[in-house]
Amino acid sequence: MENNGVYSSHRPTVMVTNDDGVDALGLRVLVRVLVSTNRFNVFVCAPDSEQSAVSHSITWRHAVPVKRVEISGATAFSVAGTPADCASLGISKALFSSVPDLVISGINMGSNCGYHIVYSGTVAGAREAFVNGVPSVALSYDWVRGKSNDNDFTLAAEACVPIISTILADIKNKIYPQNCFLNITVPTDVLNHKGYQLTQQGTSLIRMGWKQVTSETHGGKMLSTMTMDLTPSQSAEPSVVSTEQENFLFTREVRAIQVDDDGADYCSVQDGYITVTPINALFNVDVDCLTFFKQWLPSVGQHCTPAL
Repeated sequence: MENNGVYSSHRPTVMVTNDDGVDALGLRVLVRVLVSTNRFNVFVCAPDSEQSAVSHSITWRHAVPVKRVEISGATAFSVAGTPADCASLGISKALFSSVPDLVISGINMGSNCGYHIVYSGTVAGAREAFVNGVPSVALSYDWVRGKSNDNDFTLAAEACVPIISTILADIKNKIYPQNCFLNITVPTDVLNHKGYQLTQQGTSLIRMGWKQVTSETHGGKMLSTMTMDLTPSQSAEPSVVSTEQENFLFTREVRAIQVDDDGADYCSVQDGYITVTPINALFNVDVDCLTFFKQWLPSVGQHCTPAL
């Protein structure tokens, strides 16, 4: 499909995707800031609706509708699919005439740190590009209700432009690493951030439980990190449902917040740093686990129950 914009062949091309949807403020602001620098050709390929916490799911069994979207300064399309679908389509040359030099997923409305990187559709958009050989970055802003405002997305995007520019310069010079992608989270008080800090993925986790509700409206919805109430529930554990019922309705609720204390990504964001966390698509276990299972595997056969 041909592009409708006029782009300079001398400028690198970035493709923006996300999981909050093509109309999300974070994406629109990021595109506007990128275009305003006049340094990049900008493509957009993003979901047509909210896709938070879909992780790396893909559309497999049916065709995916795509629609052209008007975003000033960019060639943009919305996709009725997941962030991974959007990233895959956008780098395939089936939609755009060239493969982007860099894929940027975000800016997500809410932080993506610790174990929540696994759930994140934002991170999945970047991961999908990475596993297909295209350098990528996931960008998130630690939005907090009552403290954050819309202009913080502009500040977050501007704070990340130096990182984006440096990545593209290193790609051009063929010195950028090929074995990881970056997960970047901007702190809530972005105006007074303490600078960039290289971090590792930590073990922070919002532990969720379930409670029975009587209706969808009574239970409420948590469509994104931004809308999630992070106050742990003080209610008692719900009782077992009645065996006389046939249909039930449950909703998630926050039970506890597990915070790592090792100075990893979550703690650094809370301390006011823009965290830069290299991520690999593979989950490799540590040496202790490998040692255990090396000794464990030969013993498996000894515990087999003989067939009757």
